[in-house]
Formats: sequence, structure tokens, C-alpha cells
Amino acid sequence: MEKSRRLLRWQVLTASLMVSGYAGYYLCRSDLSVVIPLITQELVARGISAEAARIHLGTIASVGVLTYALGKFISGGITDFLGGRRNFLAGMGGSILFTVCFALAGGFPLFTLTWAVNRLMQSMGWPGIVKISSRWFSYSTYGTVMGIMSLSFLFGDAAAREYLSILIRHGMGWRSVFLVAAGTLGLLFLVNLAFLRESPTSVGLNEPHANPENLFKDEGEEPAPSGLRDLLGPLLRSGPFWLVCLLSLGVTLVRETFNLWTPTYFHQVAGLDQAGAAQSSALFPLFGGISVLVAGYASDRLGRSGRAAIIFFGMVLTGVTLFFLGRIDFGHSTFWPVALVTTVALMMLGPYSYLAGAISLDFGGKHGSATAAGIIDGIGYLGGVLAGDSVARISIAYGWRGAFSFLAAAAGLSSAAAFAFLLTQRRSQ
Repeated sequence: MEKSRRLLRWQVLTASLMVSGYAGYYLCRSDLSVVIPLITQELVARGISAEAARIHLGTIASVGVLTYALGKFISGGITDFLGGRRNFLAGMGGSILFTVCFALAGGFPLFTLTWAVNRLMQSMGWPGIVKISSRWFSYSTYGTVMGIMSLSFLFGDAAAREYLSILIRHGMGWRSVFLVAAGTLGLLFLVNLAFLRESPTSVGLNEPHANPENLFKDEGEEPAPSGLRDLLGPLLRSGPFWLVCLLSLGVTLVRETFNLWTPTYFHQVAGLDQAGAAQSSALFPLFGGISVLVAGYASDRLGRSGRAAIIFFGMVLTGVTLFFLGRIDFGHSTFWPVALVTTVALMMLGPYSYLAGAISLDFGGKHGSATAAGIIDGIGYLGGVLAGDSVARISIAYGWRGAFSFLAAAAGLSSAAAFAFLLTQRRSQ
């Protein structure tokens, strides 16, 4: 009984450290989205048109997403071999360094380089969380636990945007905003360095069991793979695994578009000022956090096919909402653009959180969960590359309604993949 209470205390501490630490990552990720209107103003003052500035900044964001995606493929495997804590802290340290470098840079080449390396370093964070979670928590709680972990990139993103919008509201320039973001993440790095542990065995406790239905069978309980073939083979031979990767491709495109362009959309279409647009954009991850908590709790009671069903219905409703965003002229309304964007978060982000979270743990156990999460996320962010430059060009050529019609089509294709995944999970049961 005493060991159970002690394990619970350490689990609460470990979860708190990872949630706060990964939320801190978002200070150095959401900062670009929040300050795009300020950087655009600076570029216009230098003689660059607002449209050209938007395309340039969208290109920077796309290059960052591409390096983030490529980093996921590498960092997932490295994490399974070397451990989650090391990768989680290394990603934090690198992000701090290159956020400072971005603030000190001048001109598009240096902006692009420093943002790309920042995103590359950040790709180490989530696989680290998945690996640590696989060793600290039982498979019977994967949905709930990874829902809580997902608060780090949802409530954390919302808090980061609110925090950064306050800085802007008080007259701080975009370079100062970047430096404050880096300094705040630095404090969180020191706390995690001091208290975060790799597994219960490091404090004299037993590890909970992995999902017995993982793709590695009995080896799923072993934290370190014996080699690359041992690590990749069971994942790459699994049809359901590839369906989840396909799902991730479309869902991540939609999510990354809203993460990057919501402040700009609210500023241009809803007529909000820059600080107000940044503040309202926090509603997307905030309501997304509610979505992942409800979806995570429900999935632990409904099982694996329950997760698949929630994904399918969530993506269908997401597509319908995006269709309305692409078809309706809101006139001078501020309420409806904000309300429908928030509805997308409620419908989509709960299902999204499963893909590189609970489902990756189901597939990989302790043995290959970080690799599963890395591949699923990596393929997803290859789709997310389109969220920057491509969505910027579509929004300029066809307006924001055209951009949302494009996203509605992506959500429709994701719904089809979700339905196929649901069928495979029901057959396996």
C-alpha cells in the first residue's frame, strides 16, 4: 500500500513536470504565430508588400514544419534507444538557444535557418514524453494519461498565446517577445533537469505493465530494442499503423493551419486588433484541451475500437464545420468566425491527441512507443508543411473561405481513413 501511494506521488510529479515542460516548448513555437502581424508591419515599413511578407513568413513556417517532421522520424528511434528524459531535456535546451538566435537575426535567410533548427530541436520533446509515459503509467490509463499530457500542447499553447499577447499589449516588440519566451522556457528546463526521472526503477519502484496487445508482444515490456530491425519491423508491417499515419497527415495539416494563421485570420476577417487576435487565438487550444480530456477519459472505458470511433465521428464533424467556414460570408461579425474556429478545436483535437499518444503506446508498448509516435507525427507534419506557404498562397488567391474549403477536403479524406481504421479495430476485437 505504501509503495502504491509512493508510486502515485511520483506519477503526479512526473506528469506535472512533463506537462509544464512541454507547455514551455510552445512559448518558443507559438511566438512566431503571435508576432506575425508585428513582423509584417516591420517588413512593410521596409518597403515589402503585406502579401509578399505573408508568403515569406508562411515559407519560413513551412520550412520549420518540414524540419520538425524530419526530426520526428529520427528522434523517435533515438529516444527508444537512449531514453526519454535525455531527449526531452536536449530538445528544451536547443529550442532556447535558437529562439534567442531568431530574435537576434535579421533578414529572411537567417530567420529561416534559426527557425528551422529551433523546430528540429523541438522534435525531440514529444517522443521523450511518450517514452517516459510508457514506463511510468499502466496501459489501462493510456487514454487519460495521454489526454493530460496533451494539455501541454493545448492549454500550454493557449497559456503561451495569452502570455505573449499581454507582452504585445504592453508595447513589447516582437524581438523582445522572443527573448522573454526563451527565458521562461529556460526556467522550466532547470526544474525538469532537477526533478524529472526516466522510470520508477530510478526511485526504487516497479514499472506498470505495457499493453499486452502491442505489436512487439512480450518484448513490449522491454524498454530498449536490440536493433533497428527489431524496432521498425513490427510497426512497418502493420496495416492499422499505416492507417493512423495517413490519418495524421490530414489532421496535422488542419491543426497546423489553425496554429499558425488563426491570429492573422481573426485580425483580417473578424476585425480584431493584433493583441485581441492573439488573445482570441488562445481559444483554439483552450477548447482543444477540453476535447482531449473528455476523449481520453472516454477511450479508456471504450477500448481501442472506442478510440477509433471517436476519431471517425470527430473528423466528420470537423469537416462539416470547415465546410461552413468556407461557404458562409460572416459580414462584420466577430462572434461567428471565433465560434466556428473554436468548434473545430472541440471536434478535432481530442481525436488528434490519440494518434501520437495513446495509440502509439498501444502499438509500441515500452519497446517502440517513441518510434511509433515519431513516425506518426513525422508523417503528419509532412502534411503540416502545407499549412505555411501553401495556405498563405491559397488565402491570397481565393481568400480565407477558399483556404477553409481546402481544409474541409483534407478533413473529408481523413474521415475516410478513420473509417477504415475503425473497421480494422472492430475486426481485431
